[in-house]
Amino acid sequence: MPDTRLTFKEMCTKFDVTPRTLRYYEYIELISPLREGRSRFYGAREIARMTLILRGRRFGFSLEDIRQWLLIYEKEGTDAQMRRWVEMANGQLAELAEQKVQLEQTIAELESLRDDTLASLG
Repeated sequence: MPDTRLTFKEMCTKFDVTPRTLRYYEYIELISPLREGRSRFYGAREIARMTLILRGRRFGFSLEDIRQWLLIYEKEGTDAQMRRWVEMANGQLAELAEQKVQLEQTIAELESLRDDTLASLG
């Protein structure tokens, strides 16, 4: 993938994001394409970062958390970044587990109310 360069449109298509999303990620400095005139080109680094950004979003991390995590690599290297990732993952797993419990309680309550309502209808 050393010579890989995607255009703006190709990047949007590859990652199934809107142009607005891609521009926003550039604006908040999550990715930095190479600019040639008005054209933007995304190399292997930006493609890898976009993969990590979207994976982080899917796991529920904020863009600021992702930005800070990506900065660790630049400032402290891979080991520090991986250690921070484990910390972030542990925190997110705990939060998701709590959300799961709350969701299961809500579902049980809704099912009970539905069943009670059906029973009262006779």
